[in-house]
Amino acid sequence: MSNKTDEELQTEPLENEEENAELNDDEAEAEAEAVENEFDLLQEELIALKDKYARVHADFDNIKKRLEREKYTAVEYSNEKFAKDMIPVMDALQMAMTSTATEASADELLEKLKEGIELTAKQFTTSLEKHGVTMVSHDEPFDPNIHNAVQSIDSEDVESGQIVQTFQTGYKYKNRPLREAMVIVAN
Repeated sequence: MSNKTDEELQTEPLENEEENAELNDDEAEAEAEAVENEFDLLQEELIALKDKYARVHADFDNIKKRLEREKYTAVEYSNEKFAKDMIPVMDALQMAMTSTATEASADELLEKLKEGIELTAKQFTTSLEKHGVTMVSHDEPFDPNIHNAVQSIDSEDVESGQIVQTFQTGYKYKNRPLREAMVIVAN
């Protein structure tokens, strides 16, 4: 072995431990400083993310409120196109009413009124169809979803379950009934 004495051998590890302790303290300080720097960076990033979240949340709330206002406005003015299409029909009816004030024979006046009413009814039907409102057909078989049978009669001309006569015309909006047609059905 070596020529070192027991005493020297015992003091040597203590010196190494002191050197290691000094190195460990320096490393610990460096590590603590690195951790502190990383902690500061993470805190800054957290603050930035919280700010970004608050802005995005505020933007979302603003968009939500704007869409809600737009929805109410759209519902409130949803019949505007329909109303605009009804104005010419109203004009035609008013013209028919003012035409009665002219000096004409009763037969001429009656013929003009009849023609005006027919044109107005055609214009009104066209406007309704443009917006999805159609008349329930009188030629189709009885359907309890769109027809209301107010009477049933025996008929040699029409098969059982077919419509014989219509008392009141029914209307549908697209495929949904607005008013059922009141009909007489064959037995």
